[in-house]
Amino acid sequence: MSGAVLNKAGTNVSTTMSSDAGEELEEFINQAESYINVLTRYNFIDNFAGLNADVKKLLEEAASNLAAIYAIQYDMSGYTSRVEAEDMINILWARFKDCIRLLENQEAITYIKGA
Repeated sequence: MSGAVLNKAGTNVSTTMSSDAGEELEEFINQAESYINVLTRYNFIDNFAGLNADVKKLLEEAASNLAAIYAIQYDMSGYTSRVEAEDMINILWARFKDCIRLLENQEAITYIKGA
């Protein structure tokens, strides 16, 4: 998932994200996954293996969007302007919220658990 995070954060993301064995980036991914679990009141990460491919992709999208936001916020100095970084954050946040709405929807939860 780290590749997706770096792609979403863009070419101007801090080089710290791809260096130091990816420790900072890995921590951002772990934080994003934990946040999703608590927000949805369901531990998707522990039950990941039993989910269908569509749900896995939705979770990966949500987590990589949030982790990319963390990566951008970590150091905005590489972006051409703060506005550029904030625009990227806003786009990622909007899509993250769309994913969470699906994961919180009771009909979607029934599908997720039954699929």
